[in-house]
Amino acid sequence: MKIGWDKKAGLNRYLTTWKDANDPSPGEFTYKIDIDGLPQFVLRKGLDKKYRSGPWNGARFSGTGMSLNPAFNPIFVSNTDEVSYSFKSNGVSTRLVANQTGLLQRFVLHNGSSEWALMYTIQDDSCNNYGLCGVNGICKINKAPICECLQGFVPKSQNEWGMLDWSSGCVRRTPLDCHKGERFLTLRNVKLPDLLEFWLDKSMNPKECKAECLKNCNCTAYATLEFSGGGGGCLIWFGDLLDIREVTQENVRHDVFIRMPASELGPDPIRKKKIVVIVAVVSAACGMLILSLLCWWIISKRAKTTGLQTEKEDLELPLFDLVTVATATNNFSSAQMVGEGGFGPVYKGKLPLGQEIAVKRLSKTSGQGLQEFKNEVLMISRLQHRNLVRLLGCCIQGEERMLIYEYMPNKSLDYFIFDCKRRDLLKWPKRFEVVMGIARGILYLHQDSRLRIIHRDLKASNILLDSELKPKISDFGIAKIFVGDQIEAKTKRVIGTYGYMSPEYAIDGKFSVKSDVYGLGVLVLEIVSGQKNRNFRHPNHHHTLLGHAWLLWKAGKALELMDSCLEDSYVESQVLRCIQVGLLCVQQLPQDRPDMPSVVFTLGNEGVTLPQPKQPGFFIERNPIDSDASTNEEGLCTGNALTITVMEGR
Repeated sequence: MKIGWDKKAGLNRYLTTWKDANDPSPGEFTYKIDIDGLPQFVLRKGLDKKYRSGPWNGARFSGTGMSLNPAFNPIFVSNTDEVSYSFKSNGVSTRLVANQTGLLQRFVLHNGSSEWALMYTIQDDSCNNYGLCGVNGICKINKAPICECLQGFVPKSQNEWGMLDWSSGCVRRTPLDCHKGERFLTLRNVKLPDLLEFWLDKSMNPKECKAECLKNCNCTAYATLEFSGGGGGCLIWFGDLLDIREVTQENVRHDVFIRMPASELGPDPIRKKKIVVIVAVVSAACGMLILSLLCWWIISKRAKTTGLQTEKEDLELPLFDLVTVATATNNFSSAQMVGEGGFGPVYKGKLPLGQEIAVKRLSKTSGQGLQEFKNEVLMISRLQHRNLVRLLGCCIQGEERMLIYEYMPNKSLDYFIFDCKRRDLLKWPKRFEVVMGIARGILYLHQDSRLRIIHRDLKASNILLDSELKPKISDFGIAKIFVGDQIEAKTKRVIGTYGYMSPEYAIDGKFSVKSDVYGLGVLVLEIVSGQKNRNFRHPNHHHTLLGHAWLLWKAGKALELMDSCLEDSYVESQVLRCIQVGLLCVQQLPQDRPDMPSVVFTLGNEGVTLPQPKQPGFFIERNPIDSDASTNEEGLCTGNALTITVMEGR
């Protein structure tokens, strides 16, 4: 027997019941293969559906709820030519009958028997009655009552449901809102809802199927299809879901994903799972961190004494006790603070034997930091020169990092030369001595010390003056050591003070001995003029001090650069030589600038013929508004004892 469609011939073969037990004329019931969408058997009484088998899953019709029978093998064909169902008996004669009451029954004729025996009735329980639980209801044969609403739905008529009349079905408790974000309720092991309003795509994978449903606001559910013989696809429903039942047999199960408002489903299980995973990972990480910190604390505790002792040996200078330093500075009293720079505050102190000291205390908010502290200690502990500030020791205790220097009673060079009153205290002979002292100190750093050091932050506030006003170069926090034949380096972290930085360093991060030569040139011109380079202003132009000096030199008026308070003490040849050397040191190109041996030699020997200087670096007029604003902020005469090192990115 074959039931189904012969598409070529346009023939549809199906079962029709007798009118009654004695009248073989066509009755009210038909049993046909419905080929709209996924092929399935449908029993109708007239036009009304009474039963449907569910779609073919490769082994059987998935909604029948019956196990495979060894008496026969079902054969289902679905292609462009036909959609049909037949079966092959395994040595046993069977027949399928639709009787006049609408029951679908299979009979078997046993060998040696003349009577057909009933094998089974397809509608073997009430859940096979089409749409028994109404729309959006589900039939569960092992429950009492057997009908209930899907999760998130409620009976449309509570009274009717109370009378076990479920035909009115269920409605959503919370309407769908496509714009508020929705998720899916997984309905497992069920007969797929009837294909009333649906869409089918046999090429989509599960992920694409879900996405397709979500982007269509009319989609109410979807299922992904996987047939035992191969193939699959995506099935999407629109509108109400009808004729759903639980299926308990193996290999006939389907899952349906019903679209629901997020409020009906509670916490997202995927999100919850992610949270659980995150919590687990974070907990494990915290555990590992705590364990690591504990191990680190134990190791550091054991190594602290050894580590500090090693640092003491490497630093080659005494370590001061914190109590001693605190006592010397009156517990770091604000009255003892004599200045503050990028490193932190500087305090004046007195040791028990009466020696005065300067204490540089690393600030927690310092623009520099621990690396600069270590750098300065390592640098200056290995340097000894009369024009370098002498480091007496350091204090490393807990989080405290301090440098203890010899105290400079006359503060720094900028304290004198940029102040309207104190500048008179530095007459020309003393200023020339300061210039020579700074030059000798830099020469020592570049050539004569055990290390070849580039200071990188030469400026008036970093030149300290002792009791006899002799210069001492200080602040080696950002200095760099050159090794071997190294003549130049490059950095992405440009640190220093604008106005003293060479063009190649400020713009490209390149520094060398010629960078310090440039800084020295700026200092020399500032010492001669008593003016700050960046804050300089003139009624006839808007150049910096370097530009002004260059203009005067070209005009043959170099002496006009000299500080007016030096008129009764200057030596003309020395002043002109200092101006010329200063301009040679600040030339635009590094290769044009002299090295430090030449600078020291030419400053100290009047008989040496010097080349004519070329254009200085940054020879460009500033915006007059910016120039005035800068002058108004700091002024030509200032009482500030210290300037702050400016740290800026390139």
